[in-house]
Amino acid sequence: MNNTDKLKVLFICSQNAGRSQMAEAFLRRFAGDSFEVDSAGLEPAAAVHPLVQEVMAEEGIDLSGKKPKSVFDLFRQGRLFDYVIAVCDIATAESCPVFPGMTRRWHWPFPDPAAVSGSREEQLVQVRAIRDMIRDKVERPFAESPED
Repeated sequence: MNNTDKLKVLFICSQNAGRSQMAEAFLRRFAGDSFEVDSAGLEPAAAVHPLVQEVMAEEGIDLSGKKPKSVFDLFRQGRLFDYVIAVCDIATAESCPVFPGMTRRWHWPFPDPAAVSGSREEQLVQVRAIRDMIRDKVERPFAESPED
């Protein structure tokens, strides 16, 4: 399958430092080469959130070298996507970026890993829970077995 045949999916959130990075990584894992997948944010952070890097490493996914990207940069490059999935939580939905030119837009609200609080261990527990929610949502279509 060449790149023009692949469905193009973009995950977006505010900073592209947590939720959208996790969703992108899980879709790459579960879908293999079936999709062309990317992620971006409205105001990209300098790096992927350290706790997100840590909990994704527990899943065997290395995000340490990933650099958050801007939705505007992708738009300026003329990138078009078949599906744009906003992963901002309900509380920040109004500031969640919009990407023009797409055919289908979905909203999968997840809590923001940058907003967790408590001790380091309590924060890790919360970010793991967010990771697991995202993994389960992204994995769902690939986990279903065809009917006999």
